[in-house]
Amino acid sequence: MADASADSPHDQVLTRDAALLTDTVREAGALALSLFRTDLKNWTKGVSSPVSEADIAVNDLIETRLRSATPDYGWLSEESADDEARLAKHRVWIVDPIDGTRGYLAGREDWCVSVALIEDASPVLAAVFAPVSDEFLFAARGQGATCNNVSVHVATGTELDFSRVAGPKPLVQRFNQSTGEISLHPRIGSLALRLCRVAQGRLDAAFAGGQSRDWDLAAANLIVQEANGNMTALSGDAISYNRREVTHGVLVAAGRDRHARIIEHFRNHSPF
Repeated sequence: MADASADSPHDQVLTRDAALLTDTVREAGALALSLFRTDLKNWTKGVSSPVSEADIAVNDLIETRLRSATPDYGWLSEESADDEARLAKHRVWIVDPIDGTRGYLAGREDWCVSVALIEDASPVLAAVFAPVSDEFLFAARGQGATCNNVSVHVATGTELDFSRVAGPKPLVQRFNQSTGEISLHPRIGSLALRLCRVAQGRLDAAFAGGQSRDWDLAAANLIVQEANGNMTALSGDAISYNRREVTHGVLVAAGRDRHARIIEHFRNHSPF
């Protein structure tokens, strides 16, 4: 008789992938840190998005490690040409080799490596590594979230202390019940790291303005959810990944009760 406690084949695959993800993101973070505050070639892609040779080197490392081990998985990265073959894949790696490149190039510390594994449009594994502060955040669906192997949880409650809220100030101001000026938490250049600060209980809430992409969000999304939080569009709709269009509208992450209050406010007062 089969052992009822044995992991299913699906669980075995995810256990293997979790180890692969952890090792790869740690190695990628070490590479990014070794190039940090060195003389790097950099240029602008699109209208104003900075990219450097460090972004490319880290992307190449991650792609080599993950795709060689999981050749049947799809791939979506900020620094790779998009291949729509990913749309037909059951599992897809979604990668931001250096999230917060602008800060990285300026010598600031608010950047990270962010990688998620998506299964049927939802993240099932996630790693966000901030090498300068040596914070390795990890989540597997249904298993909670950790930072350096210690469980993390969102801040509870429904009130908003604006000094513990991060995001675009004009957006957050719309939530402010008074007409007075608000004092937001200092800007965090990496969106993934900003969202993870909610999972760690260091922020009450974090907003993402429009135009964020799958690679900015997917890993942090799972980490927030597994830390007993919620992260959605302002409509309250869940975020779907690995679609043809990878750009998202305005989003918010917070503890579940606080998130519900924020969503209700915007439904009643500030529809998007």
